[in-house]
Amino acid sequence: MTAPPASVPSLTLRLSPTPRGARLARHLALAELDGWGIPHDSETAEAVAVIVAELAANAVTHGRVAGRDFELRLRLVTGSVRIEVSDTRAERRPPGPADVREPAPLAETGRGLVLVAALADRWEVVDRDPPGKTVRAEVDVPRWLSVSRRPRG
Repeated sequence: MTAPPASVPSLTLRLSPTPRGARLARHLALAELDGWGIPHDSETAEAVAVIVAELAANAVTHGRVAGRDFELRLRLVTGSVRIEVSDTRAERRPPGPADVREPAPLAETGRGLVLVAALADRWEVVDRDPPGKTVRAEVDVPRWLSVSRRPRG
């Protein structure tokens, strides 16, 4: 008898490209992480919450296409949480990790990807099919084995 394939904990949501959709993305991500054994007050959850909030806000602000949702995907992969936020606007691609610049001290915008770069252990911008883009970030999970072996309730 063969064992069933192990499932990778994941969450995929399509959310409205509105400020409410961006806030909901953050709240649902935190709830999902807690279910995976990563508590709300952990450094990992706090980093993921900020990254999700910033990427969702960018998708709503810069990637919005009328009638199209943005997508949030979270996966617990070996040693880290992978965050992916996708939108359908292909022509407004954000800078990649090597091209992010600090905003002027009094600038009112431009800090989102600076925060992502500071909190993510790895991140990138990739093309998406159908047209659009995905910003993918990973946050390493300390004490990985204790999380990955936690019994599911």
